Amino acid sequence: MSKLAHMFLLLFAMAGITYLIRMLPLVFFRKKIKSRYIRSLLFYIPYAVLSAMTFPFILYSTGNFSAAIVGTAVALIAAAFRLSLIIVAVLSCAAVFVAVLIL
Repeated sequence: MSKLAHMFLLLFAMAGITYLIRMLPLVFFRKKIKSRYIRSLLFYIPYAVLSAMTFPFILYSTGNFSAAIVGTAVALIAAAFRLSLIIVAVLSCAAVFVAVLIL
């Protein structure tokens, strides 16, 4: 299987799982959920699943583990400063590019 086909397979799997996690509570719970704990749990589960599926791919996508760590660190720092998503992506890609050149 080519890398591109593998990437699209992972992308569709992530989309399907995220959709199922958001849809299943609507099917099983007919009444409004009043518990703040359950509501917050159901709100954050898709983000946690998406992160768990994406993070390993981030570490191995460059072929250089150290450069991937640098890019991830830059992305986390930029996100902590609440920069826009496009700025975070550009900064992390640039950091990986520079790290690959240096390392």
